[in-house]
Amino acid sequence: MTVMSDLDVIDRDRRRFLGAAATVATATLAVTRAAAAPAQRAAPAKRTGGFGAIKQIDAGLLNVGYVDEGPASGPPVILLHGWPYDIHAFVEVVPRLAAAGYRVIVPHLRGYGTTRFRARDTFRNGQQSAFGSDLIALMDALHIDKAVIAGFDWGARTANVVAALWPARCKAMVAVSGYIIVNLEANKLPLPPAAEYGWWYQYYFATERGRHGYDANRHDFAKLIWKLASPTWSFDDATFERSAAALSNPDHVDIVIHNYRWRLSLAEGERQYDALEARLAARPVITVPSITIASDFDGGAADGAAYKKLFSGRHEHRILAGVGHNVPQEAPEAFAQAIQDVLT
Repeated sequence: MTVMSDLDVIDRDRRRFLGAAATVATATLAVTRAAAAPAQRAAPAKRTGGFGAIKQIDAGLLNVGYVDEGPASGPPVILLHGWPYDIHAFVEVVPRLAAAGYRVIVPHLRGYGTTRFRARDTFRNGQQSAFGSDLIALMDALHIDKAVIAGFDWGARTANVVAALWPARCKAMVAVSGYIIVNLEANKLPLPPAAEYGWWYQYYFATERGRHGYDANRHDFAKLIWKLASPTWSFDDATFERSAAALSNPDHVDIVIHNYRWRLSLAEGERQYDALEARLAARPVITVPSITIASDFDGGAADGAAYKKLFSGRHEHRILAGVGHNVPQEAPEAFAQAIQDVLT
């Protein structure tokens, strides 16, 4: 196991934040970047609609809404979305995997879509270990012992958390932007102005004006984030509206605000997750077979060097040029292929 010093950790996180934030800042300033789209293999016809009926199941603290496609006896794959996206980020990934014989589970995270808390008084917690615990509870409810776990944004972080804390439940992992487990101490350190500018929405969410503003304008806010994080992706209104519906979840704003405030140490987590967070703070090495994917969103951190030492199992890093943050929806062929390749 590789042991990193605090300075190594901080330096790695700083490069990651600078890379991602600088890319978002560049998009905000409308600087045009020319990039070639990744090569695509022959693929199933594009799915123009959404998924069929959403299933529901009680799992831990939640009643989870999820998609379940492909053969029931196939190797399970769980796909995890991020903010401000939803399960439809994988609408063109799922049929590819199902056709290849996988059972594909795509849950709405807490605070999205048809997922609801089972108890009215449960704290609406957005910290990383809560999402990881949600996934373990879902796997238990579905009687899935082990699965390939893949995701982007919050979903990639959740995949990281499960792979790091519960490796026996994670057969392999595919994670966009690599290793993004939150380090609260590193997050307290200031960044250069351009990088801070790229994370403007986190500081907005730290204020009550930000909470009320996001609640009142979550539709337009999400659309802006889509454009900033994926400046070369020409999504249409129908594509956006299909996912934006998931943001009307009654717990959505509370989860989002707590997530970002917790990451800046402006909100407390729950004591029941303290032991898990202590393990995550130590930057556990991921031992399961993994493919990490970088895109233009990752900026200077796209080479993956900042987190290479945090993978001790079989690890491959792929870089997709001309693709923004929503890799599964912008490059579904490449994302699905990574899942099929991660165990070969």
